[in-house]
This record gives sequence, structure tokens and C-alpha cells, in this order.
Amino acid sequence: MASTFKETPTLEASCSENVDAKLTFLPERLRKKLLPFQEKGIIFALQRSGRCMIADEMGLGKTIQAIAISYYYKNEWPLLIVVPSSLRYPWVDEMEKWIPELSPDDISIIQNKTDTGRISTSKVTILGYGLLTSDAQTLVDTLYRQNFKVVVIDESHYMKSRNATRSKILLPIVQKALRAILLTGTPALGRPEELFMQIEALFPKRFGTWNQYAKKYCNARVRFFGKRTQWDCRGASNLEELHQLLSEIMIRRLKNDVLTQLPPKVRQRIPFDLPQAAAKNLNTTFAEWERLMRNLNSDATESHFSQVMNLITRMYKETAIAKAGAVKDYIKMMLENDKLKFLVFAHHLSMLQACTEAAIENKVRYIRIDGSVPSAERIHLVNQFQKDPDTRVAILSIQAAGQGLTFTAATHVVFAELYWDPGHIKQAEDRAHRIGQCSSVNIHFLIAKGTMDTLMWAMLNRKAKVTGSTLNGKKEKMQAEEGDKEKWDFLSFAETWTPNESLEDPKNELLFTHVRLKTYVFLFSYV
Repeated sequence: MASTFKETPTLEASCSENVDAKLTFLPERLRKKLLPFQEKGIIFALQRSGRCMIADEMGLGKTIQAIAISYYYKNEWPLLIVVPSSLRYPWVDEMEKWIPELSPDDISIIQNKTDTGRISTSKVTILGYGLLTSDAQTLVDTLYRQNFKVVVIDESHYMKSRNATRSKILLPIVQKALRAILLTGTPALGRPEELFMQIEALFPKRFGTWNQYAKKYCNARVRFFGKRTQWDCRGASNLEELHQLLSEIMIRRLKNDVLTQLPPKVRQRIPFDLPQAAAKNLNTTFAEWERLMRNLNSDATESHFSQVMNLITRMYKETAIAKAGAVKDYIKMMLENDKLKFLVFAHHLSMLQACTEAAIENKVRYIRIDGSVPSAERIHLVNQFQKDPDTRVAILSIQAAGQGLTFTAATHVVFAELYWDPGHIKQAEDRAHRIGQCSSVNIHFLIAKGTMDTLMWAMLNRKAKVTGSTLNGKKEKMQAEEGDKEKWDFLSFAETWTPNESLEDPKNELLFTHVRLKTYVFLFSYV
């Protein structure tokens, strides 16, 4: 493949004296944009011959560091960039922005599992995790044949599961590459077992085999599930040693340490009582769950545990429906302050619907990003929120919009629902609390007492302690002050939520703007 790039010497040494500390090989605009800690991250990677994990806290500019590192090795391209599907187009924008030598024709975005025609001729291939499935053999074979020597894995915690198809597909690609840069603000979302595949991709057997790693760092032990035995690797052990070993291959900086000028993040936990009518179904399910848990014993079968998990899922959904009325009222209250721009994160479609109704009924412009919004359009919706002062609220799915997007125009973040691990929560918070934020960010967790919220908050704190010890070398909590009593009382008097059937689909451009000046119609779904 012909190259239009200037020649750059390849670095094989692993000592700092051989690294160009001034990074003069970079395009001038890119070099001038880098903050000192980002320069150190680039040097860290070059000292390790381009194989490392950059695990800076969300919002510290890992993308620009990865672009700079991969640019150093541009003579070894083609470059493969693997990202969550929603981040493919933002990555294209960043590559074109910082590497002026790249033309649009040099970058190939893989659109589907048979879209392989340009892989062999493109300088840069951008691939979404969602295409790495068991039925994507044509794509996988093409990726293996291409023999990428430089690979960037964004949000590399997507490789956390040893049994996931995408992890199995990516492992040999990363291992075979000469240069591999893993990027994640949350290397382990909840426990040390989630780190192993990422470490194994960069440095096979560096921390031993899986069994050795699990016994040493995951407190692995045999557990009895009725008559069935199974290794349980969900624990944590020797975290100080693991943290020390990780520091040899991973660089991690926290915002508090490197961005002294960044305004603070202020968390508030706002507990409230549910209206009796709203809690009726949920109370019935909780009673069923407690009854089932009391009857679990050594004779329990797999079907008993399946019942427990199904009930937990049901309680999570019913918690969303039960508190939706209170959340809807809370959003309306916030919208009364016409100077306020804020984000609302939720998980279930029922909660997303209730939040959307609040914006429509208050006749304010809003955006909504959930799994139904095409990846190519999300960046335009982000730009609308960032630049349009009349777009007051962004209603966001924790999974679809909780990473890789920038919402620094928001000064408040509301969690209508919790999620299962602190990593996802922190990622969502840091859509607003990141480089470019000029105001303090106030984060409100709406906690319905006596629901899954209470259990999940305790679980999030347990997991935060483990991940804090592993990644940051210190125990951490989801620190959140309790909100003022006025807010508790306001939420406690909310009515039970029922879907507003009288609302037409939000076709009014005043309320919701489709990116190509067309109307985007939400089809409200029920959980």
C-alpha cells in the first residue's frame, strides 16, 4: 500500500533516554494540544514499544494519546481501531482532525459482517464490537489475514469476559500485533477477573495462566450450588500486589491528580418513599424473592437459582416502573429553572419514556439517545446539546450513551436508575465531568427506599472498594451526601406513573431535532 506519510524512525528501545520527550514527530497542531500528563502517557507507551494500557479516568483525553502513539508507528500501518459501535464516527472525526495527512478515503468504517472490501487497501480500519459475533466468519477471516501490526482497542473492558465471542476473536489479533494500545477508564468494572483477558491480550502469561491468576487475585474457590460444584472467581485478593504489577503495563491518572483546575464533581443521594400504589407490584415480587431465598439450601437445583435471577431482573424492572412517576416530576421541577442544562441517565425503556414525557409536557427541546438511535446520528445529537442553548435536557441510556460522548454543556446529571457496577456509573457521570467543563457538576441519584435501588447502592459501594484498591491503590466509595429534605418530600408525594397515551409522537422540531433536519419519531416501548 502506497504511503503519503513522512518517514518516522521506529522505536524498539524501552528506556526513556531513547524517546523523543518533546514528541517532535507529531503534527504541530496535535502536539500543541497535548497536556503535560498526556505527553507522559504517550512516552510511557513508546518506552514499552507501543504495548500498554492507558487507563486514565474518564474525561482525560485517552483518544488523543492513542492517536499520537499510533501516529508514531504509522510506517507499520494499516491501523485497526476497535470501538463500541456508537463511537465509530467520533473516532473518524478525531483521526481526521489530528492527522491532516489522512484523507476520508484512507479510513474504512466497517458497516456490516460482509463489508470487507476496503480492509486490505485502507490505512485505517474502524470496527465496532457489535460485529464480532460467531456468525461473522467472513469478517473475522479477513481481519486475521490482514495481519494488522498496529491496533487500538478502545473501551477495552469490552474484552472482560473470557467466554465472550468478541474476546476470543480479538485476543489473537491483539497478541499478534507489534503495537497494541488498550484504552479504558474502567479496566475492571467490578472485580479483578475482568482484567485478565486485557492483560493476556497485551502480554500473554505475564500474570500466569488463568487458573493461577484466579487463585491469586480473584480469591477463586469451589462453591456448591445444590448438587453442582463450580469455581467462583468473583472475589478479590492480593490487590496491593496486583496493583503494583499492573503499574508496569498500565498508566492511570485521576482527574483530581492532573486536572487541578477542573471544577469538582458533587454527588447527592436523594432517598425517597414510594407511593403505596406504585410499590404494590414491587412489594409482591420482593416477598416472593424473600420466600425463595429462605428456602434455598444445599439441595437447591439450578432451576432454583435461575428463579432467583429471574426475580432479580423482574424487581429491577418493577423498580423502574414504580419510581417513574417521581422521576418524571423531578425532571419537570428541574426544567422550571430555564438556565439549567442537564443529563438524565436511565436503563429501562419505561423509565426513558417517563423522562421523555416530562420534557414533552414541559414543551422544552431535548435530545434522546438510546439503542435505537443509529451510531452515525449520535454525534450530531451531542453537537445539538452542546451548542444549542434551547436544548435543555439529554435523556440517555446508560448503556448506549454512557461512554465516549462529551456533554460538557451540562452542569447537572440525574440518575433516574442505578446500574450493576460502579464503572458504568462513573463513565456516565464523566460525560459531563471532563476536560472542557467550566462548572462544577452536580450529580443526583434518585434512590427509592425499599426497592432494588437500596440493594444496588450497597453493591456498588462494595465493588467500588475492590476496583479502587486494584486500579488506584486505595479503597474508594461512591461518596454521595444525602440531598436536602425538601427534595425527599417532593419525590415522596409523586403520583404513580402511567404512560401518557394522549401525547403524540414528538414530531415537533421545537422539541426534538433530527440531525438531518428530519423528524425522528420515538416509538415508545414498554419493558
